[in-house]
Amino acid sequence: MSDKPTFSFDSGRAPARIAKHIARAGVCSRREAEARILDGRVTVNGEVIASPALNVTAADEITVDGKPLPMREAARLWRYHKPRGLVVTDRDEKDRETIFDALADRLPRVLSVGRLDMDSEGLILLTNDGGLARHLELPSTGWSRKYRVRVQGRVDPAALAGIADGITIDGVRYGEVSARLDRQMTSNAWVTVAIREGKNREVRRIMEHLGHHVGRLIRVSYGPFLLGDIPAGGVEEVKPRVIADQLGIEAPPQPTGTAKRRTASGPARNMPAKPRRASNGKAPDTGTSGNRTSGRKGSGKNPATPDHASRPPRAAGPSRGRNTHADHSRPSSRHKAGPARGHRNKADR
Repeated sequence: MSDKPTFSFDSGRAPARIAKHIARAGVCSRREAEARILDGRVTVNGEVIASPALNVTAADEITVDGKPLPMREAARLWRYHKPRGLVVTDRDEKDRETIFDALADRLPRVLSVGRLDMDSEGLILLTNDGGLARHLELPSTGWSRKYRVRVQGRVDPAALAGIADGITIDGVRYGEVSARLDRQMTSNAWVTVAIREGKNREVRRIMEHLGHHVGRLIRVSYGPFLLGDIPAGGVEEVKPRVIADQLGIEAPPQPTGTAKRRTASGPARNMPAKPRRASNGKAPDTGTSGNRTSGRKGSGKNPATPDHASRPPRAAGPSRGRNTHADHSRPSSRHKAGPARGHRNKADR
């Protein structure tokens, strides 16, 4: 893991390219901002600029189409349970529905952290900050992506152990893979797979190389962030102090006032009650493993449990030991906004 974080909550104070600054304010994408600059629609400190090759700071007065640039919103992060059938891309050439179409009326303009293909489901992290998205995708974080996979045929545990140090398929090298057989049934099996690189369709290609067609693939964690009990299509925000704790950085100052955000989780519902302790004294599932560098699964019920006839046992993480959970509730926001821009359609990253 890198000793020097590449993201901080106060990074917006540093000089940045004008198009990036506009995009961070949520006005439009960086590419659209560059087009508006070339059209003469942007001013900096009262002067029209003709090139996006300009660095600005929060102290500069910027207008777009004659309107002052809104203050940049603080970096935020959401856990989203992607259902099957949605594409993780901004614009799909086949005009299929994307996750951003499904979330347009519930979140501000956001970016996805990694990808899942259309037939995969489970956890995707979303953020309104490009710097945070890039940091979470860095291999240097050492975070694993964990999946529960239903495959056809009988699985050989020895074959799974044989790919622990990585495998080369059709000239592509895949790094270390932690794979374990959870349950063998008559014609199919459930396997838990953890990877760190997240290359395009990596889990599917590895399983197919071993002779197993993948019937279902569910991402249950991304580093310390867990799918938890979020229903399919639901989205829940991660508190800034939890982000800071997991990244090992300084938390932003707490806002003053008593106003609370409304939830953006799943179909319309009331503000959730404050989480209560269970009768056994344990904290409820809150979406992180409580370990900054591991992708271990939490103890909450997995909402991605397969059909009743083929329900696998609860999967444990690559390493053993009891998980603890960061204690945060589920504040979210409902803002009318458009989808993220400029994403390529890559799967299972």
